[in-house]
Amino acid sequence: MTATPPPPPSDPTPGTPGTMPPAEAASPPPVDASPAPAVTPASPIDSAVAHADGAALTSSIRNEVAKAVVGQTEVVSGFLAAMLADGHILLEGVPGVAKTLLVKAMASALAVETTRIQFTPDLMPSDVTGQLMYEQHTSTFVFRPGPVFTNLLLADEINRTPPKTQAALLEVMEERQVSVGGDVRPLPDPFLVIATQNPVEYEGTYPLPEAQLDRFLVKIRVGYPERDNEQEVLARHHRGGALHDVATQLQAVATPAQLASARQQVRSIGVDDAILGYITELVRSTRTSAVVDLGVSPRGGVALLGLSKASAWMAGRDFVIPDDVKAVTHMGLRHRLQIQPEAELEGVTPDIVLNGLLDTVPVPR
Repeated sequence: MTATPPPPPSDPTPGTPGTMPPAEAASPPPVDASPAPAVTPASPIDSAVAHADGAALTSSIRNEVAKAVVGQTEVVSGFLAAMLADGHILLEGVPGVAKTLLVKAMASALAVETTRIQFTPDLMPSDVTGQLMYEQHTSTFVFRPGPVFTNLLLADEINRTPPKTQAALLEVMEERQVSVGGDVRPLPDPFLVIATQNPVEYEGTYPLPEAQLDRFLVKIRVGYPERDNEQEVLARHHRGGALHDVATQLQAVATPAQLASARQQVRSIGVDDAILGYITELVRSTRTSAVVDLGVSPRGGVALLGLSKASAWMAGRDFVIPDDVKAVTHMGLRHRLQIQPEAELEGVTPDIVLNGLLDTVPVPR
């Protein structure tokens, strides 16, 4: 495939869609920077994405990503909803279920840059954010950007690095900027952190505390594929197709400018007072559950509202319905619940609690 790379964008400022040039690694930790390939969209889409175009654009992205990621439709939909709601993602799944592949494929489909950091116990905050380096020939300090200066940052196994480094990344997630040496450096737009963690291996890890988990908009569980999908994965490898290579060769079906326009459309989605009341009751009911120690905060309610709007836009509607709220409740709230230890021993999980609340909280008509 022949493609003409676009001219490099100028230094972005907050609110200006664009990408940053590939960041130079600040120090020796293992960082895999994979810039998105310069490709020409197969079917150009107008920069102003209308509500009615949401379903079409969503379908185009899903279809393109599916060329590399077999199955995992719900995971891809959750990924898209979080991007449209401008929030960060926590992916939880055992090794080998295409978490890294998904991020690479999504970056290619959206024509954005992606960088991967393998979190380790010896990783320092400056290895993530960047640092001032002294240049002897000029007798000055020069800032060397860290890998956070990208669009999609894959924080692989975030629970394997000490709390100090975790906190540095979470601060960047919240502020969307890096402060070093008294200077504030904004991150490119879009900027999204996709952190991964292994749910079955806790030896030598530093679990994220509840206050830090709350910074993630969604927690998406990546499970094993269905039988037919798993067989298709084997068939593709048998035919000689390396899926990670395919992910970096996908065609761009959207651009950062179109993503920014889509986010504006999502924010303007209509929400009836009855839907607002429904979201409020769902959130408040988590605080009165007999098996929950810590319920969902108002921030969780705001997150659920934003995800519901994104779900409506992806369906091609300009208003939210109760099914939109139900579709995003688990991924938007499961990491914000702290279950009582006695209930956990009996097998109670956040998803079970949320299932019960969705069954009992009255749905607006």
